[in-house]
Amino acid sequence: MAKDYDLVIIGGGTGGYVAAIRASQLGMKTAVVERDQLGGTCLHRGCIPSKALLKSAKVYKTVKESLKYGVSIKEPELDFAKVMERKNSIIQRLHQGVQYLMKKGKIDIFYGTGRILGPSIFSPLPGTVSVEMKDGTENEMIIPKFVLLATGSSPRSLKGLEADGKTVLTSDHALEMESLPASIIIIGGGVIGIEWASMLADFGTKVSVVEYAERILPTEDEDISREMTRVLKKKGVQIFTNAQALPETLLKDNEVSLEIAMGDEKIRLAAEKILVSVGRSANTDGIGLENTDIQRNNGFIKTNEYYRTKESHIYAIGDCIGGLQLAHVAMREGIIAVEHMAGLNPDPLDSLAVPKCVYSDPEVASIGYTEKEAKELGFTVKTAKFPFKAIGKALIEGDGEGFVKIIADEKTKDLLGVHLIGPGASDLISEMSLAKILDATPWEISYAIHPHPSLSEIFQEAGLAVEDQAIHG
Repeated sequence: MAKDYDLVIIGGGTGGYVAAIRASQLGMKTAVVERDQLGGTCLHRGCIPSKALLKSAKVYKTVKESLKYGVSIKEPELDFAKVMERKNSIIQRLHQGVQYLMKKGKIDIFYGTGRILGPSIFSPLPGTVSVEMKDGTENEMIIPKFVLLATGSSPRSLKGLEADGKTVLTSDHALEMESLPASIIIIGGGVIGIEWASMLADFGTKVSVVEYAERILPTEDEDISREMTRVLKKKGVQIFTNAQALPETLLKDNEVSLEIAMGDEKIRLAAEKILVSVGRSANTDGIGLENTDIQRNNGFIKTNEYYRTKESHIYAIGDCIGGLQLAHVAMREGIIAVEHMAGLNPDPLDSLAVPKCVYSDPEVASIGYTEKEAKELGFTVKTAKFPFKAIGKALIEGDGEGFVKIIADEKTKDLLGVHLIGPGASDLISEMSLAKILDATPWEISYAIHPHPSLSEIFQEAGLAVEDQAIHG
């Protein structure tokens, strides 16, 4: 017998389950269809497990450098099985938390693969969801007033370098490694590639990064990219930019050989494994879109600013619509979509107010325009950089590398962008997120009293530096 709901969400990842909770708060009878586990990629194969491994790598690095803190210990040993055990325990704890939240919100969960059906006796519009149950029981039929697609994404592959899970890996495979490789070639110098490069280098793996663009972290400000290149090379990471991985690989004696082209020059690299990190593709096949008028562009679902598709009762959020493929963006998109269904007239997402982070060591965080973007848009910009080495708390923490860069409109004094590389960047950026929402100027940021000693003092100094008034620089 078919079941009626106000909202059915296909995909129980970060965006999907947050949307479900908000819908429940608004009194909507809600169901989530999830083919695997609640929490999706972020919790099980992305944000959380990778950051757990990055923390272990940083601790290992710190212990090896303990003498600079005046602590002498014998040579530390890395127990990678314990590292993975810790990662898995964190995932399990958070997964239990999500399950509790679903019960608290009285949200029904259907474990299986959801597929949108066309118009039928159940509904004059496409949107009835057939769920092929994971446990093999009879398909469930769900009739919703609204559907929210939150089906996420999967690692993109390269032709000729398809992942086999043994020598050629995606990030999904890498998170399940039972032992660390002695060497690895990472194809892709974007966020995920650089996080893995930093982590594995700190664990002691010999790392090479191959990036097709002219620089690593190509979407970040050029000064940030340049500093990250310097720091990674200091860790021993080889970086090849303007480089194309050629599709033919050779496997010999437990080692994989890969040829890359840099202009007319060809270089052959060898390593124990290859990690392909060249972006993610939308999970939009097999969910019944052909039974609707929903449009796609390069596989990504097209929506308006409230995440409504061409089918007025079907919405889509998160990685499956492209854009900023970030967990915190998917969460906000889910809330906006649900509130729009409920007639609350929410404000559309402002992409310039979204903080972006790279959880490498050092961390990177940014918000707003890069200097190049601001200039291309016609702004007369004024920039200021302030180094962490002039911040007492950074030196106390043993990490004085990196800087903050502020980009302002010279005419209006408006804040256009902020870019950090250094200790605690992913936490510090939240202050700049608030500054963007409140339309604060660099001077207003500097006028706010920051505790001493603290890493946050760098914003006070950088704000003053925009007006050439920095105290400690």
